[in-house]
Amino acid sequence: MALKHEPTAPYHSAQDALRVLETVARHTAGVTDAELARTTGLDPERLTTLLRMLRREGYVEQVADGAYMTGDALTRLSSVHHRDEALRAKLQRTLDELRDTIGAAVYISRYVDGEISVEQYADGPATPAVNEWVDFRSSAHATAVGKSLLSQLDHNGRRDHLSRHRMTRLTSRTITSDKLLLSRLETQPPTVPHLDLQEYAVGTVCAAVPITAGSMVGCLALSLPVEQAHRLRRATERLNRGAAPVLLSLAI
Repeated sequence: MALKHEPTAPYHSAQDALRVLETVARHTAGVTDAELARTTGLDPERLTTLLRMLRREGYVEQVADGAYMTGDALTRLSSVHHRDEALRAKLQRTLDELRDTIGAAVYISRYVDGEISVEQYADGPATPAVNEWVDFRSSAHATAVGKSLLSQLDHNGRRDHLSRHRMTRLTSRTITSDKLLLSRLETQPPTVPHLDLQEYAVGTVCAAVPITAGSMVGCLALSLPVEQAHRLRRATERLNRGAAPVLLSLAI
């Protein structure tokens, strides 16, 4: 199965942040922002934004003389022992923060061994998760998560998935034509989020943005009660901005 990865803004942010992080890690005694700008070639405004994100995520810390050094979060993720546990905990903290910032349930999903897999999510009393009334693995055609993941596969990969999962009508809005779905997946730009406007479940709207780390096919998604559908666009913009820290954690 071939992948159809096209760089998005969060991808570029994560790549730039990795360059900064690698430079900081090489300078064990600390490195100034001026040295970082010179080494990475990033303009000062861009660098300041990235350093702010890296400090917030715990990947770098600023010491008394103003220099930057690697932080505890990087040490934990770089450890050979318990890395998976540390990564899961880091991602969960990021999801919890996004849930509280956006005011919506948020999810990390991946395409694993030919199937949709919701890996982690953060919800709460005021931000309920989607009720999985139909197995997400069987309903990619109707969910924002499914459409986002399928959009990252090539044409044959999409056809293979749809050949194994019947496109059942779940609501009056569900797309059941594979020709129509494939056409929409093919023509939608990678920078445009995928939506589910009550296609999977009546009463819920969702959006998903791609997160690509190496060969991983993944996405970051949110869900809202339909009564809050007016918030979907603004919430999705904030979700997209929050994708870079997730990508960075996955890439380290």
